[in-house]
Amino acid sequence: MTGHEPTVTELGLPDRVPLGGLPAAVRIHEVGPRDGLQNEDVTLSPAVKAEFIARLAGAGLRTVEAASFVRPEWVPQLADAEQLFPLVSGLRQEYAGLRLPVLVPNERGLDRALALGAADIAVFASATESFAQRNLNRGVEQSLQMFAPVVRRAVEAGVPVRGYLSMCFGDPWEGPVPATRVVEVGRRLLELGCAELSLGDTIGTGTPGQVAALLDEFADTGVGPERLAVHFHDTYGQALANTLAALQRGVSTVDASAGGLGGCPYAKSATGNLATEDLVWMLHGLGIETGVDLGALAATSTWVAAHLGRPSPSRAVRALTG
Repeated sequence: MTGHEPTVTELGLPDRVPLGGLPAAVRIHEVGPRDGLQNEDVTLSPAVKAEFIARLAGAGLRTVEAASFVRPEWVPQLADAEQLFPLVSGLRQEYAGLRLPVLVPNERGLDRALALGAADIAVFASATESFAQRNLNRGVEQSLQMFAPVVRRAVEAGVPVRGYLSMCFGDPWEGPVPATRVVEVGRRLLELGCAELSLGDTIGTGTPGQVAALLDEFADTGVGPERLAVHFHDTYGQALANTLAALQRGVSTVDASAGGLGGCPYAKSATGNLATEDLVWMLHGLGIETGVDLGALAATSTWVAAHLGRPSPSRAVRALTG
């Protein structure tokens, strides 16, 4: 071979070849600073986390989950919410349309978040009893009862609420999860007042057929894709395929974590989240708008990986920065 063969870094972006029947634009719900960091061995300082969030906003992401107001002993990596949130709340004035959701487990967490001026919150439920007990120390029904006043008070305060629903495809203790069960619990969260429901493949066992079937089940009960988001883990390499299946059913909000950070401290079989860079590469290749600067995002993930003392697991990051 003669001459210079361009590297992926020099090429920079994928060719755009649209595929019919997909959304024109996708809103990426970036979870790296919260879900991504909660399972890391290294705990970053509030200043480093704040810079991480600022870099993500600078790369064009307009929904960046910033913090978690859980009890510090539950997730020590996220115990600094009171110190962190004031460092980043001003970014909402710097970047038009930027949302900085925070996770709250109960009314006490809601009080802490509202006191700091949080304008978007999320609650985290489970479709299965086993995970509910391990993650929330109570069953599904008791969890929903706990969330009811949280959602009601937030909505009354003009703060929209996102409902996370975990174990939507498989549970390490219970096995496959029936779609009817997921729809039942998911609809309960929406009926409480959640504006959006994120369907989580917490241990990454889902496949595209399951994704399509679950979204069809929701549609059959009157819950359309405009109220749903998807949150895939890449344990078995299915996250992008599952995302495409969701896009084909009209879903236009996708959760992802910069650099593929993340896991779940209560489900050891849950490996990293779908990497935001891998997602953006696919979406841009499909001609779908995201508003994200892929080069700036990859640089951000490389930067935070250095602070964590390990390389980024994202294949797109490695290709773009190698």
